[in-house]
Amino acid sequence: MEENMETVQEERHDEPGESLLVNRDDYLQVGINIATKVKSAGMKRFIYKTREDGLYLLELKNIDAKIRVAAGMIAAYNPKDVVVTASRIYAIVAAEKFAGIIGAKFIKGRVTPGIFTNPHRDDYMEAGLIMISDSRNEKQAIKEASMKNIPIIALSDTDNSTKFVDLIIPANNRGRKSLAFIYYLLAREVLRARGAIKDYSEFKFTAEDFEAKTDTKAFRQEQ
Repeated sequence: MEENMETVQEERHDEPGESLLVNRDDYLQVGINIATKVKSAGMKRFIYKTREDGLYLLELKNIDAKIRVAAGMIAAYNPKDVVVTASRIYAIVAAEKFAGIIGAKFIKGRVTPGIFTNPHRDDYMEAGLIMISDSRNEKQAIKEASMKNIPIIALSDTDNSTKFVDLIIPANNRGRKSLAFIYYLLAREVLRARGAIKDYSEFKFTAEDFEAKTDTKAFRQEQ
């Protein structure tokens, strides 16, 4: 997704008086709104338009609004009751950094069947809220969370299933910079919602701190 920055100016659709967490150009530069060429039924409503190359674009205002809601929702839980999952290379680095900053539990890679439903397992986890980085790769976590009525927040691209997801954050959940920026904002907003920081100047991390250093070739091999 990161290769598609050449149309940044074309994709701007500023609206007077809108207030976002960051400057619109910051969102556009990381490609947070550049989605796939496939759309699931649940993601249709988040699509802003289709580019000439067939890629769908997500509405920035929706992305921003959902990040705000998600941060408030996560902040309402005891950190130890929040579980963050990530399976793709780029997501793992960003999500693990996020989990560490907010004090949540983190599951890297494949979610083992029974981890949320079988208390006899050594790796059993009790969760009050689950944050999913990709509903396709982490569908086991979604399945078990739904069985236990655990609320689910999920980063969802246009081709992702939204079944059982309680809060969708529509976004490019494959791009290295996009994922880093999403989790950077979520960490910042969760700490602010908790009152752990009163001003953004107190948040000492940058989006680059959440960014995987893995090269694109390795990422494609992982796919």
